Amino acid sequence: MGVVKLAPSGKEVEANAGETVLETLERHGYALPNNCRAGACGECKVKVNSGEFDQGLIMDMALSQEERADGYGLMCMCKPLSNEIEIEWGTEDAQPKLFPPSENIRFIVVDRIERTPRITEIRIRPVGKQMRYWPGQYVMVNDIERKITPRCYSIANAPTNDGEVVLQITRVPEGETSNWVHDNLFPGSMLNVSGPYGTFIGDPSTDGPVLCLVAGTGLAPILSLADAALRRGFKQQVHLMFSARQEEDIYDKGLMAFWNAKHRRFKFIPTLTQEEKEGYLHGRIPTILGDHYPDLSRHSIYIAGSPEFVDACAEAAKKLGANEEMIHSEGFFDQALPVAPESDRLV
Repeated sequence: MGVVKLAPSGKEVEANAGETVLETLERHGYALPNNCRAGACGECKVKVNSGEFDQGLIMDMALSQEERADGYGLMCMCKPLSNEIEIEWGTEDAQPKLFPPSENIRFIVVDRIERTPRITEIRIRPVGKQMRYWPGQYVMVNDIERKITPRCYSIANAPTNDGEVVLQITRVPEGETSNWVHDNLFPGSMLNVSGPYGTFIGDPSTDGPVLCLVAGTGLAPILSLADAALRRGFKQQVHLMFSARQEEDIYDKGLMAFWNAKHRRFKFIPTLTQEEKEGYLHGRIPTILGDHYPDLSRHSIYIAGSPEFVDACAEAAKKLGANEEMIHSEGFFDQALPVAPESDRLV
């Protein structure tokens, strides 16, 4: 058992014998940029301040001889040889760098699922180059002729090898784009996607319990974040409270049951606000939160839904001891426009 130390933050993570530095960081929830995972692209290049390591077989175009002499290494292939290795990686505990968004990437619908009477899920795949994104981000959707007003929707799945993106879209009575999706997009349909956008991507330094508070299709980015965390073996508890008006408005029950069964630290807690039924909590999350989580001082809180829902949950969490810096939120506005990432956050 060794240690990988991050500079200048000073954080340390335990490394298992035989794993690469990239694998160690990902196992502890740190999102180091990477692509090929084979020493060929250079995206995971960082400077090693101290410690011995085996760089393995890599390509000169990914890491030049001059860079090697200056102490740089590719973390996808780098295996520590000393008990401690220190890498120079970021500030603010190495926030993930965002991928530059692209415009009008052509996608095709490969599946469509009616999740509730108002929510349709579409699964889309890129016709050409894949779009790279972090769990929790969102995209902007419009038709290939660009006659429909573009609208933003959160991605509901963690990144996959085939580039598939899952979107869960609520039909809004006067919503031009949502009605176009519900009435016109079926398997085989084409659409344009721009993105990714947003910084609701989680805190890489999280090492305590996580509580997610969700209403409606606010579930989408939370599904993406939770899926990624559970896949990489996040060691702390992940609880998800989902608020709905009635039982029929709660969707993805099968996936929640699967996660409940497979991951002993995961717990799905559905709540209903307009009816009382056995097996469900009753009441608005901000009102009942303290009955189930009286002390949130160690929790990381993730909230997604309408702006009103987000604000009410954040206030309730703070009253229960949650640290404001550990509350992360994503409010969905009817006329949401993409927010361009700051240049210093781009890969």
